[in-house]
Amino acid sequence: MNRIKLVAGPFAALLILLFTDLDPGNPMVTRMAAITVWMAIWWLTEVVHLAVTALVPFIFIPLLGIADPKIVAAQYMDQIIFLFIGGFLLSFAIERWGLHQRIALKILNLVGSGNSRILMGVMLTSYIISMWISNTATVMMLLSAVLAIIYMTEQVSGDDKPSKGLSKALLIGLAYAATIGGMATLVGTPPNMVFFRSYQEAYPDNNDMNFASWFAIGFPVSLVLLIICFFVLKKMFLSKADQVHVAKDYFANAYRALGPFSYEQKVVSVIFILTALLWFSREGFDFGMVTLPGWKNLFNNPSFVLDSTVAVFMALILFVWPSKSEKGKFLLSWSDAAKLPFDIVLLFGSGFALAKGFELSGLSDWLASNLKVLKGAEPVMLILCIVVVVCVISEFASNVASIQLVIPILIAFQKELDLHPLILMVPATLAASLGFMLPVATAPNTIVFGSRKLDVKDMASAGFLIDLAGILVITLVMLFFL
Repeated sequence: MNRIKLVAGPFAALLILLFTDLDPGNPMVTRMAAITVWMAIWWLTEVVHLAVTALVPFIFIPLLGIADPKIVAAQYMDQIIFLFIGGFLLSFAIERWGLHQRIALKILNLVGSGNSRILMGVMLTSYIISMWISNTATVMMLLSAVLAIIYMTEQVSGDDKPSKGLSKALLIGLAYAATIGGMATLVGTPPNMVFFRSYQEAYPDNNDMNFASWFAIGFPVSLVLLIICFFVLKKMFLSKADQVHVAKDYFANAYRALGPFSYEQKVVSVIFILTALLWFSREGFDFGMVTLPGWKNLFNNPSFVLDSTVAVFMALILFVWPSKSEKGKFLLSWSDAAKLPFDIVLLFGSGFALAKGFELSGLSDWLASNLKVLKGAEPVMLILCIVVVVCVISEFASNVASIQLVIPILIAFQKELDLHPLILMVPATLAASLGFMLPVATAPNTIVFGSRKLDVKDMASAGFLIDLAGILVITLVMLFFL
């Protein structure tokens, strides 16, 4: 079966090249379509690593005469990728100095004990951290703490039966909340940054999308979805579970055991907060009667100051700020940076290269001309259809791959509609994070499923309801903005 999947991609591309002519007089359209189908098959089946598929555009877009290799190569190191890199470096510093443990235990201490409160604490912690750190890293950081809580409840009850419902709720809640939290900010999850770069590239004169403006949409959607998710998991898994109370001072004692804030934790905290403030205030705020200019206007060329500038600058500070507890070392070392997920960087680049190929080959225009039949459709129905389709795709494919396949099509689609591009692209981007049903849908799902304390039916039944809620919430929020 793997051999069939492996051959299916290039074979389908070859058939398209040999037996179709999508746009007579412009063979580049057919050639770009062939590359896209090849990548789609490999991405959806994951027969090879996603990063391997990411190399296809760099090889075949130039070989088929669509674009110069210099242009294609430039897409693999776009400035948005530096936003991703800077965000990851900041998360490495938070992890290295144990700041994430303080955040987790503090929140769990505040919400208290009891099944519902512990579930709320785990989900809230995962949600907040994943706004700034990758969803996968968030789950990896918190998984050991959640398993410790589960083990402790099993010890309290004497066996795992009374606490089985709580175990399932905590593990699924951890994964889902991490995915939902990533929807709130531009740096929270890779699909958001893929969208951001593609939007800037396709609509350079709009200047209406930045960290703060995304947060204005992403945060309400994610918060409502988090609340719905909490009550769904509570109803499904906690309603029949025996109440297991963790010792009242368990989390307080665990937090005190960490000792006082270290010098390094204080500095990283300040840098983390300052980074968020700089992202929010870069563009300024317009309150109607009062307008507050962004700090980027302090420079001669404000357009040269981007969110990625902030991310890399703050990461640079981490590399040069000395540590007190480790003499001769800094808050962040290059050995920490070596953990950067290069495969995701390649995946980003391939999506940008694919979008560039759509533009230069004329495939975008061809798609737009063939989508004219939808021109008279109601915007609400269009948004709903987009969200449903992307949600379904993301259940079976990487959320990054899903949005990379859809964004170029939406850009082409928008050319034939009297709609702002954000009305199409934002819901699609948010929907790419709605893979909740299957263990393979997202990395957080896979990680918690690996604990062997969950059945596929548990995740599928809960995930279906969360997917459905996500589709409705995203559609209604976009209807409000429309």
